[in-house]
Order: sequence, then C-alpha cells, then structure tokens
Amino acid sequence: MVPGARLLARVVLALVAVAAVVVTVAGCSLIGDAGKSDTAKAKVGDCINVIEGSAVDSKTEPVDCSSDKAVYKVAQSYDKKTDCASDYTSYEETLSGGTTAFLCLAPNFKEGRCYNESSATGYKQVDCTSSEATFRVVKRIDGQADELLCSEDADGFRLIESDPKATFCTAKPKN
Repeated sequence: MVPGARLLARVVLALVAVAAVVVTVAGCSLIGDAGKSDTAKAKVGDCINVIEGSAVDSKTEPVDCSSDKAVYKVAQSYDKKTDCASDYTSYEETLSGGTTAFLCLAPNFKEGRCYNESSATGYKQVDCTSSEATFRVVKRIDGQADELLCSEDADGFRLIESDPKATFCTAKPKN
C-alpha cells in the first residue's frame, strides 16, 4: 500500500459515515415537527407574539402567556388549512406549497395595554402613546362574551364568542 493511502481510506470511510448520518437526519427532518417553525409547533393554550407582519408573511414567536407581547393564544391547531371561527385570526405555515401547520388564534389582550389593529397583519401590542395605537383595553372579562359588562369608560368592545369566551372593553388610546 502506498504511504498515506491508509489515511486516505480512513478519511473516505469517515466521510461516507458522516454522509450516511446526514442523510438519515435529513430524512427524519421531514417527519413530524422537525421542519416547522417554533410558532407552528405551538400547542393549544400556548401564546404567540407578532414581531412583524404582512399580508403574505409574518415574523412570530411563541411567548409566555403572561407576557405583554402575548397578543394571541392558540385556540386550535391543525396540520391542514381549515376554517377558524370568525373572531379568530389564522396562522398558516407552508412548505413546498403544502400546509404544514394551521393555527386558529384568539386575541389575548391585556387590560391597560394598547394594540394596533391591521386587516392585513392582525394585532400587535404597542405603546399607548404611539401613533400606531388604535385601541386600549380598559377591561378584560374572561369566560363571558357580553358587551353590557363594559363600563362607561369604554367606547367599544371586542367579543370572543368561541372558546374561550372573552369580552375586551376598549377605548381610544391615550396619545
């Protein structure tokens, strides 16, 4: 054997072994949640923050539900596109033209916080003095969907009729 050939043979075998592991790992990544974003892996009851949004793409992240950034709570989770209740927002993640995750998201507004509402991007929490603020939550009532529960300081409301039921009494932000 030529000097160095044995070393070269070991390197080639090592590369073949690494390639086999990579192929195995890559094959597994297409199964289950491995190819999904952290948001798409969220379970019912988890909360989501919208960092940036557009009509065709959003940058989101899962967050603790007690966080001010937890604008949405996952109400339903599917592996294919479906219809969400009218008071929910939907999140769809696709790969190669097919849906890999579809979430129905309920608002998770915090009392005393302000939000921006956009028909293209949904809701995001903003500073109440920001020009982006479109409403402030003056009262949150969990378990009931009834605008009559709002007090005089509210000039609007958002009802969540689906489970979990909620009433968010709203007012203009304090700019």
